[in-house]
Amino acid sequence: MKRSVAVFTGTRAEYGLLYWLMKEIQSSELLDLQVIVSCMHLSPEFGATWRQIEEDGFAIDAKVEMLLSSDTDVGTVKSMGLGLLGYADALDRLRPDMLVVLGDRFEALSIAQAALIMRIPIVHLHGGEITEGAYDDAIRHAISKMAYLHFVAAQPYRKRVIQMGEAPERVLNVGAVGLDHLKRTPPIPLARLGEELKFDFTSPFLLVTYHPVTAQDEDPVESFSALLQALDEFPDQGVVLTYPNADSGGRAIIPLLEDYAARNPGRVLAIPSLGFRRYLSVVGHASAVVGNSSSGLIEVPSFGVPTVNIGSRQAGRLCADSVIHCLADKTSIVSALEQALSDTFTARCKGVTNPYGQGDAAKQIVQFLETCDVLSHKSFHDLG
Repeated sequence: MKRSVAVFTGTRAEYGLLYWLMKEIQSSELLDLQVIVSCMHLSPEFGATWRQIEEDGFAIDAKVEMLLSSDTDVGTVKSMGLGLLGYADALDRLRPDMLVVLGDRFEALSIAQAALIMRIPIVHLHGGEITEGAYDDAIRHAISKMAYLHFVAAQPYRKRVIQMGEAPERVLNVGAVGLDHLKRTPPIPLARLGEELKFDFTSPFLLVTYHPVTAQDEDPVESFSALLQALDEFPDQGVVLTYPNADSGGRAIIPLLEDYAARNPGRVLAIPSLGFRRYLSVVGHASAVVGNSSSGLIEVPSFGVPTVNIGSRQAGRLCADSVIHCLADKTSIVSALEQALSDTFTARCKGVTNPYGQGDAAKQIVQFLETCDVLSHKSFHDLG
């Protein structure tokens, strides 16, 4: 009898990382894929990206509405409460043998809580990492403590999860699942992208994604405004702006982003979601990736493209030599962009080593899930 593996996804970026793992589970003779979709995927405001999941050939087994149209911490907490109610019903109906959760978002915490109480073993991806500028940091560690199996992206992260009391035999370093796209997902031709998005990708451009910082004193509107002012200093660079995640303060950024695009027609493209195929196709041709998204540190270095990482959101993560860190003010951002766009730094980026693996994580994970013992109970592992 096949093991049922439910994969949870709440955001466009997370789904992109999970895509090849879902395909591997779907094609396994020993596993049965269940898909639970929630949060930003179901919101028209953020692109209603659940449609892309179905277009990619996945049947959605449960849709859980939980996202309130609010931009406050109280609204986020209330969304988590709604999610907990919906996830309880979905998990009760599906009763998977395992639940796969990636990363550190608030909706992931809610479904992990439900699975823990319902004694459904949790498989956690990307545990052990540090993002000091977001409350995601504590959420990630909390999910790790609720999870039974761990697939981490680098050896230091494996060590950290074990340090948290997880048994070494249940913590595997497989690399970052998102890097599987480098070997398995063909890029979309630039000409087709340009036609679809009405943007000139053959001229130099910057790819920009900025999310609110939720655990530090970094005002999202002030920081994003500084970023836009810095972009004005590089008029020869086009700009592709993707929307922020549905974190506290994120909706305050969207009007600024849309206004900037309206004031710079032709030069600036603002889009709620590129989708992972278009995103990865665009990354390889960008002059630099700018903002504070984890993709700038985890996936982008494999393309040999510079990253300008702004502010404290990703503080503590491993990063390649192609990543430039700067403060969230105009002067610092301009200086970092000047360095990133210099011929010397651009050439250096072409040969960097990505610390997050080689792009074969999905197969390793599925091979382990097909044969491993999975229990809902675990013991605390003390370091010797």
